[in-house]
Amino acid sequence: MRKIYYQYDPQRRVYRRVFPTLGQRLASWFWRLFLSVLLGGVFFIIYWFVVSTPQVEDLLVENSRMQSQYRVLSRKVDDALLVLHDIEERDDNLYRVLLEADPYPEAARQDGFNGTNRYAELTDMSNAELVVNTSQKVDMLEKKLYMQTRSFDEVIELSREQENKLACIPAIQPVSNRDLKRTASGYGYRSDPIYHVRTFHHGMDFACDTGTPVYATGNGKVTYAKWKSGFGNLIEIDHGYGYKTRYAHLSKIMVKEGQNVVRSEEIGRAGSTGKSTGPHVHYEVWIGNKDVNPINYYFMDLDADQYEEMISLAENHGRVFD
Repeated sequence: MRKIYYQYDPQRRVYRRVFPTLGQRLASWFWRLFLSVLLGGVFFIIYWFVVSTPQVEDLLVENSRMQSQYRVLSRKVDDALLVLHDIEERDDNLYRVLLEADPYPEAARQDGFNGTNRYAELTDMSNAELVVNTSQKVDMLEKKLYMQTRSFDEVIELSREQENKLACIPAIQPVSNRDLKRTASGYGYRSDPIYHVRTFHHGMDFACDTGTPVYATGNGKVTYAKWKSGFGNLIEIDHGYGYKTRYAHLSKIMVKEGQNVVRSEEIGRAGSTGKSTGPHVHYEVWIGNKDVNPINYYFMDLDADQYEEMISLAENHGRVFD
């Protein structure tokens, strides 16, 4: 029902009916609508922030749970990064040191992501700082694990190469001599038994009967296996890594040039061929183009006491055969 308005006329002392204009009616309706919307908004805000619905409560609980999970994940990633750092330290300062290799490049481990913002889509989330920080840690862990895996691949390859190198380096005596009784003339200057002048002996002599087995002292390839002036029957083995060995004055050669041999494989028999005064084996070790003292390359045969005893026995005043 339409509302009727009256206005009091004091002169006539009567009430006259008032008819509002269209503009007044529109203004009245506008203010009523505005007040209704305002009051509705106020009640909605009060209801939303003060009186929670079950759905809102569930969302709040879920958000709190996710925050807790992110914090736990962040701590776990921190622990994993610490363990990985310890592995990196052992890799550089133990494994690579033992294998005589350079440390893994630190720049490769610390390399970033080319300056791109990988986390821009996360910055609009609630708790963005926690989410972005945890995501950065996870990415860093993933990258470091990948680089460490590559480093260990190199270490494995180095260890295989080192294992092969250890198998090739001369490391035993060329004849069976555990009691050291076959040790004769050593490396260095001594009096030549034939020319009676002071000369340099470039190897080490082992006194033994003709026919005594002679063994390769490391893995390698035979590069010389025939007669050579002064040396008689001579075998030369290239062990790789710069190492070579020579076995001279043999009575029998049991290998051929180009043949691969392994440590402890019988390659010939002792004798007294060439420039020799009695049955023995003349043994030389070369590194690069220089001969070295073979006594330092019996570490798989001798303990510390036996090594000291051999040094004493092999002094140049011992028995001289060539």
